[in-house]
Amino acid sequence: MQLPILHIPFIGQPKKLKGRWEKYFTEEELNKKIPNNTMYEEISSACEKFYDLPAINYYGKVIKYSRFIKLINKASNAFYAAGVRKGDIVSICMPNTPEAITAVYALNKIGAVASMIHPLSGETEIKNYINEGNSEFLVTIDLDYEKVSNIEDETNLKKIICVSAADSMPLYMKIGYFFTKKHKYKNPKYNYKYLKWKSFVRKYGKNVIVPDSNTDGESPAVILHSGGTTGKPKGIVNSNKSFAALIIQGETFLKRLKVGDKCLTIMPIFHGFGIGVTMHTAYALGVQTILLPTFDAKKFDVLLNKHHPNVVMGVPTLFEALLNTNKVKNLDLSCIKYIVSGGDSLNPSLENRINTYLKEHGCEIEIAQGYGMTEAMSAVSCDYKEVHKPGSIGIPFLHNYIKIIDRVTRKEVKPNESGEICICGPTVMMGYLNNEEETNEMLQVHKDGHIWLHTGDMGHMDEDGFLFYDQRIKRMIISSGYNVYPQHVEEIIESHPAVLQCTVVGMPHKYKMEVGKAFIVLKEGYHPSIFTKNDIKSFCKKHLAHYECPYKYVYRKSLPKTLLGKIDFKTLQADDNGDDPYEGEE
Repeated sequence: MQLPILHIPFIGQPKKLKGRWEKYFTEEELNKKIPNNTMYEEISSACEKFYDLPAINYYGKVIKYSRFIKLINKASNAFYAAGVRKGDIVSICMPNTPEAITAVYALNKIGAVASMIHPLSGETEIKNYINEGNSEFLVTIDLDYEKVSNIEDETNLKKIICVSAADSMPLYMKIGYFFTKKHKYKNPKYNYKYLKWKSFVRKYGKNVIVPDSNTDGESPAVILHSGGTTGKPKGIVNSNKSFAALIIQGETFLKRLKVGDKCLTIMPIFHGFGIGVTMHTAYALGVQTILLPTFDAKKFDVLLNKHHPNVVMGVPTLFEALLNTNKVKNLDLSCIKYIVSGGDSLNPSLENRINTYLKEHGCEIEIAQGYGMTEAMSAVSCDYKEVHKPGSIGIPFLHNYIKIIDRVTRKEVKPNESGEICICGPTVMMGYLNNEEETNEMLQVHKDGHIWLHTGDMGHMDEDGFLFYDQRIKRMIISSGYNVYPQHVEEIIESHPAVLQCTVVGMPHKYKMEVGKAFIVLKEGYHPSIFTKNDIKSFCKKHLAHYECPYKYVYRKSLPKTLLGKIDFKTLQADDNGDDPYEGEE
């Protein structure tokens, strides 16, 4: 695996960082060291410590920590016997299932790297993600079989291991799943290359001993994907140390949690917050994960009433959905110790409505806001009960440092002055895979000798070290907590043979907060007929993830320009074309 190289002009010892927020931590907390452990070493220790406790609850089927480590070791044996070695990148295109999580830890034991792919990605994106790391092995949800089979010849894949969401379900649910889901998709044709997960583990996992990988905290562990500054998807390489740091931060932040508590794991494992906090940190703290591959917002209250979770983390649209559910009378939320919103800013009106709802249903705490980005693994700061200021996105987590700089002079601004948010800390990425240029654009060495992540977000920090979010510098759309990069969507649409030019802007949506709207100019000889429109929509569905596909397609003879000849984004955003912005909702 080719890791990016940072150009570091600094010579000498970096200065010791200090933050105005450090007064909120104890001396003992500030002196906590991050262990040089791998993800596998952390989960192995947790399974030994919490042996008889439940680790995973999957549709009522419970997997104890003692069983969990056995599943991980068997899967690790199978991967090793099949040819996976230290440093190899194995792609995992899965929702939240026990097999997906098992695969991540099993690969980590070998010293291999798990590249996490959104299962709703278009087939072209899946192909690109596989090829960027030259993956020879793919673990995928069986519902993606058709997409994978269409692109497998354009990859170096040797083994494709298929998992059904029903594999770990109780028997009665497996039967129901088969009749409601399986007939809607093409079934994989199993052979030497396509294997069922259980067949793979059974065939390769016998009489094998995985040797010590000799990896440590500085080695790469997981690759996530995001658009960075340009919007073109890139692999974000995260170290084992990033995950070890999240555990230390979790112990400090989640002080009211107890061993045996439950976390509603809705955030997907291909998302930094999902894999880092609601999965890995939860297990390290002895917390049971309520694992869900899909989430039905209309039954949110039913889910809470059934499982009584102590931790709920999600995006603002998830919590707005909760306000609209009313299936459970007298819903009791007194069980919740932490409820955290991230992925997008929480507007004051929605925050007040959520807090009112929580109080009316017996919850003693208010919703907390977190701030972060995929390039920093997950949340890097959070506002919570013990340390709170209205409107703030909190203080940096332990060992994280945040400063606000002037984008022109690159000097740190005074308290309460707006500037670019920069992050330094153990959860910051190692870099973009095979992309030295953009790595060095995002990760820059400052005069203090430390590497700082330039977020592209504007914010300010007050005298007490509380961070406040102002606005995005980047032309990015956040839809239901997912980052959508207009430039990437535009490139895909403009690759259609009928399209001359395309510009994508964000427009408000009552549930998703924001969705993409594509303004398209067709080439000469093409007209916006029903056939052409449907063909472009189908093209987008094939090459883009579901959440990236434009919500509306508008056809124009030309696009408005500014006096400097650039696309006039403001005019396009203000132009509703007489359309209902919620028309055609899916």
